[in-house]
Amino acid sequence: MRAGNLHAVAANLPIRAVILQSAAALAALVLVSAPAGAQQVTGTPGAPDATTTIDGRYLPNPPPPFGGEINLNAAQSRPFWPPRIVPPAGAPNVLLIMTDDVGFGAPSTFGGVIPTPALDRIAASGLRYTQFHSTALCSPTRAALITGRNHHSVGFGQISEMATGYPGYDSIIGPESATIGEILRENGYATSWFGKDHNTPAFEASQAGPFDQWPGGMGFDYFYGFVGGDTSQWQPNLFRNTTAIYPYLGHPGWNLTTAMADEAINHIKMLNEVDPSKPFFVYYVPGGTHAPHHPTPEWIDRISAMHLFDQGWNALRDQIFANQKKLGVVPADAQLTPWPSDRLKNWDQLSADEKKMFIRQADVYAAYLAYTDHEIGRVIQAVQDAGKLDNTLIIYISGDNGSSAEGSLNGTPNEVAQFNSVEVPVADQLKYFYDVWGSDQTYPHMAVGWTWAFDTPYKWTKQVASHFGGTRQGMAMSWPDVIKDPGGIRNQFHHVIDIVPTILEATHIQAPVMVNGVAQKPIEGVGMAYTWDKANANVPTRHETQYFEMFGNRGIYDKGWYANTTPISPPWELGATPNPDVVNAYKWELYDLGKDWTQNNDLAAAKPAKLTEMQELFQTQAARYQVFPLDNSVATRMVMPRPSVTAGRSEFSYSGSLTGIPMGDAPQLLATSYTITADVDIPEGGGDGMILTQGGRFGGYGFYVLKGKPVYVWNLLDLKRVRWEGKEALTPGKHRLVFDLKYDGLGFGTFAFNDMSGVGRPADGTLSVDGKVVASERMEQTVPVILQWDETMDIGSDTGTSVDDQDYQVPFPFAGAIDRLTIKIDRPVLSPADIQRLRAAQRDNHSSE
Repeated sequence: MRAGNLHAVAANLPIRAVILQSAAALAALVLVSAPAGAQQVTGTPGAPDATTTIDGRYLPNPPPPFGGEINLNAAQSRPFWPPRIVPPAGAPNVLLIMTDDVGFGAPSTFGGVIPTPALDRIAASGLRYTQFHSTALCSPTRAALITGRNHHSVGFGQISEMATGYPGYDSIIGPESATIGEILRENGYATSWFGKDHNTPAFEASQAGPFDQWPGGMGFDYFYGFVGGDTSQWQPNLFRNTTAIYPYLGHPGWNLTTAMADEAINHIKMLNEVDPSKPFFVYYVPGGTHAPHHPTPEWIDRISAMHLFDQGWNALRDQIFANQKKLGVVPADAQLTPWPSDRLKNWDQLSADEKKMFIRQADVYAAYLAYTDHEIGRVIQAVQDAGKLDNTLIIYISGDNGSSAEGSLNGTPNEVAQFNSVEVPVADQLKYFYDVWGSDQTYPHMAVGWTWAFDTPYKWTKQVASHFGGTRQGMAMSWPDVIKDPGGIRNQFHHVIDIVPTILEATHIQAPVMVNGVAQKPIEGVGMAYTWDKANANVPTRHETQYFEMFGNRGIYDKGWYANTTPISPPWELGATPNPDVVNAYKWELYDLGKDWTQNNDLAAAKPAKLTEMQELFQTQAARYQVFPLDNSVATRMVMPRPSVTAGRSEFSYSGSLTGIPMGDAPQLLATSYTITADVDIPEGGGDGMILTQGGRFGGYGFYVLKGKPVYVWNLLDLKRVRWEGKEALTPGKHRLVFDLKYDGLGFGTFAFNDMSGVGRPADGTLSVDGKVVASERMEQTVPVILQWDETMDIGSDTGTSVDDQDYQVPFPFAGAIDRLTIKIDRPVLSPADIQRLRAAQRDNHSSE
């Protein structure tokens, strides 16, 4: 409105219109006060095609003032449309790719024997980075990657499933740490997230919300993927935005790795056709190659025919190391760290059966990596097919941490069993799982010997933040319009927190100081654009200092020096209870990385003053970034109570059907006594179907009616099934079915003492119909720690996989009616004598270490 008309017209306008005009005038003052040097405007102001860039310090951008004219009659008035917000001219599309659990020496791009042509393509057209680092674990790396801040700074000192009530460990990315998705969306980008979401707190992952910590709440317009640390690629825990979907039902051979690429390709095509001028930010993070290793049979056959691993893991390390020197991704004077013969067998010490099984494991893992890279290549090709490759910044990070050692020394056909500290002997693997390894009949993980080899030339593995085997990732970056050194190698030290500032540099968008009224934590990373020019190939790194910490293992980098602790417990011993004195129980090492690329020559004894200086620097950095208190527990943190919708509750009631309650928001029936009461109505002709289930083929329970008879099954990690079954079919009409389990142990109440002896204990179960016991069984062992985490609790039908394939196939809907389902949990309570005993045992255990 013209200023001269404001007071004259206001007298004849409704009060709401006056308020709106006043608000617009206030917004105009805000805009005037903001610097406008970089603002770019197109079209006629107020016209439907007008666009503008924004200052970007305050998001969302304050609305502009109304610039038209309002009179009593529309014929004498002039409309005004606020300009559409767009990124700065020439801002690139961004395709940010990261795979999962891939060691530095696995892909061909960094010397490995596993073919990764898509990663090769990005490296050949752009740059290869040889000193790029993760945090050593999945969701912490991902939190750092999308926020540009250290993982403890944004609450992800560990995975959400182990969250504790400290700021650095609560697994909540707060509103003071807006993601790159939020920043780019508010600046006019189309934002999307495909694949793994391990940054939604496990205790906020249900359909009840809240959803502010889901991708849509973190700035991503579209999400297609799974929530959690991993999932089956055959029957995944899959979502479109916040809605669970089951596209695999009725489609044998369907695999998420391909389906996800299809979805991303279609999304990119849609964006390009609907609005070709709008740049996109696609965050593409497939499940590969985190366990379960689930490639298609064709890829297994293709890799097996190459005989990549017949030589064994020792010779494989030598081959990878030689390749790395030829490629120049390690210096000519780099040293190969020694094989840990005190912990891992040499290949020539293995039996023929062990070699056969382990080669099969490696073939399937390699097939999964090659398959994943192939599908990534299809997405990259889609960008080219859309005519946008030249102006697309592609960042391809090989792994969110080093290769995983969570499969035990022998590997496992069921990762869920391994997380419960249950190992499957090689003889049983050969007998029962060899031919189906990688299929939906397994949830497999390879042996640690391969893990160590795929981290060549470094020591240690995933989870170990003190050594580069856990944190050094191969990374390639291309942007044909800007990066003009195809095939170049960059050796500057960098970290995942440097990706957000790099994207902001590329897009000429500044980090906001306030988002949704909340002041922002500063971005803690350092942009990498200075490395793009060929003339700057060898300039010193601008990322001069970086701390590392995970499960008590820690390190500190500063200007070419690196100090770190020595792990006291290997990451494949998931049930270990290391000495909780994290401050004093660890030995420290010191390395001069300018002369010792691989952490091979410990200088701690020779340079004690330098080590002390580095240790003090770690303390300073740790205090700054919310690392304290240090905690080296693993299994005990998994069972700690968290603020889920079940917290503090012992009784749960449901009616009808309800599916998809995730593990973190469902009643937990491990290491406890409980009673399940189902009031059901059986129709004429029988009422088969699922009443209640949690977990699936690789660990869980089911309460159902089969051939008219009530059945309760405990699936003990796909190694054994304990079954209760009534002898007579239920008559039509109403019945009360009760399953009661009495647990013989102290349960999770012992976690406060770092003692897991109270879990996995025996239990006695009874199944009753209308007050009469119809079956009784004793379980000599129970599942100790966790059920199959990518499956949900379902009532009235079953999603995912069945707890017993011989009985039924999903979805197995209940043909009758569930009037009421009640779960009552009777958790063990520690007596004063129990507490005294546990404390004494803990003192004895650690005094003997």
